[in-house]
Amino acid sequence: MSDDVIVAERVVVRYRGKTALDGLDLRVPRGAVYAFLGDNGAGKTTTMKILTGLAPPDSGRAEILGLDCWARAQDLRHRVGYMPERPRFYDWMTVAETGWFTASFHRPGFLPRYREWTDRLGLDPTKKLKDLSKGGYARVGLALALAPDPEVLLLDEPTSGLDLLTRREFLAGLADLAAAGRTVLISSHSIAELEKASTHAGLLKDGKMILSATLDELRKKVRRISLRYDGAPPDPAGLGTVLERNGTGHFWQVLVRDPDPGAVAALRAARGVSDFEDAAVTLEEVYAALMARSPNGAAVPMVRKVE
Repeated sequence: MSDDVIVAERVVVRYRGKTALDGLDLRVPRGAVYAFLGDNGAGKTTTMKILTGLAPPDSGRAEILGLDCWARAQDLRHRVGYMPERPRFYDWMTVAETGWFTASFHRPGFLPRYREWTDRLGLDPTKKLKDLSKGGYARVGLALALAPDPEVLLLDEPTSGLDLLTRREFLAGLADLAAAGRTVLISSHSIAELEKASTHAGLLKDGKMILSATLDELRKKVRRISLRYDGAPPDPAGLGTVLERNGTGHFWQVLVRDPDPGAVAALRAARGVSDFEDAAVTLEEVYAALMARSPNGAAVPMVRKVE
């Protein structure tokens, strides 16, 4: 029996003839904190809508906890917490009234947990939502997503508008949620901060998953190889898929996806090569390399020639 809590297979979604998701495949195992990354328009929010049962896919399947996200949306409501990128509430209500109103749609225990989260997030229960800052409004959305005590959390840009300390505190708390058995799928532009809290990452581009792996696997799949050389610069052909190439003078560096160990070893031992280093890269560097685009907007690897 699969331990994948979130599953999407060959999901296709089209809006007015435009393809938003193009055969998306996604698997998130139980207890993972999965960083779901992609440029604006890549299909992240559409994926969230499919997973929360707000819209059906045109084809393919999407399941959470073994239940179809569209057909069993009602059953999943109490087991999945969701925070949209731009939450909208009744702005004339206070923070406390928002929790009281929403609790009527949930099981017992929602309201005390909501009050606990609003307190932890520094919200004034008497303040009307229309008077909150953007960050305060986002905190209300977080409290509502966490109050059902969900098994799965779907968070679409949850830290947008939060101050630095609150953002870091929240992201650090994701590890505690996962340790308690919850599974988290989080979309965010704060890639460097998200890397510290995540166990897995997936990169979405033009509606397709172009890379999905644990963070440990990712550090093996994409490597930075740098060196100094005498004579002609080395030829990177055969190392693997070169995502980025740069350097100056006799310094040479490439970012390689799925490096060939034999070719890397041969380069290390090549005549004239010194100061050889084979190092892991950050999630942000992988993202930048894979998401690089040409001036006309087409997705291409970022390649800078050695000077």
